[in-house]
Amino acid sequence: MHITQPVRPQQAIERLLEALEPHATPLNAVARKKLTWDYKGKPQLYLFKNGEISILRSSDGLLMVTVYEAHLFGIAEMFQPMRTHGLRAEIECEVLRIDTDDAIAILREQNLWEDVTALLSYHTAYMTYRDELVLQQRTYSVIRNHLMEMILLPEETRMRISMLDYIQDRTHLSRSSILNVLSALKKGKYIQFIRGGYLQHIESLPEKF
Repeated sequence: MHITQPVRPQQAIERLLEALEPHATPLNAVARKKLTWDYKGKPQLYLFKNGEISILRSSDGLLMVTVYEAHLFGIAEMFQPMRTHGLRAEIECEVLRIDTDDAIAILREQNLWEDVTALLSYHTAYMTYRDELVLQQRTYSVIRNHLMEMILLPEETRMRISMLDYIQDRTHLSRSSILNVLSALKKGKYIQFIRGGYLQHIESLPEKF
């Protein structure tokens, strides 16, 4: 069964970014740069405008999700600063930062807590979605779900990251188990990919394999 991603609260995100951006400071977010949650001893919110930013689990570096659309990071950390995840720019990105104390004052002044709640609910739903994607499933199901997710990415992005890297970064599956399934899917003409393992097309993917 293909697992459906939760729906982004697009309008809420846009309102939050619009309110905070005039008070935020641009960053030099080059490719592979990691963003820390604090700046000069003060916790930060990050306003992501464009590019690609990944969220990685701090304990083992597991890639939880890569975000390609405008977003706001650090809302949950304002209230629960556990620092269990980190941010990394995958390519050069347009990012701004703002002290959380300043952000809270703006959110309170403009009464944007409903939008904050919508964003937090989305983050919670996405973590549930990701758990369903990888936990308590057979190897093939995990790979299938990630391929279905990957085919929705822009072609430019798919031509920069191989299927092996995409799946391995996001799971604990071994290289050999992933390659065995991909090879079998290609032989069965379920998927098409070019040299280097870059996904071109999915014809169909069986529920079980």
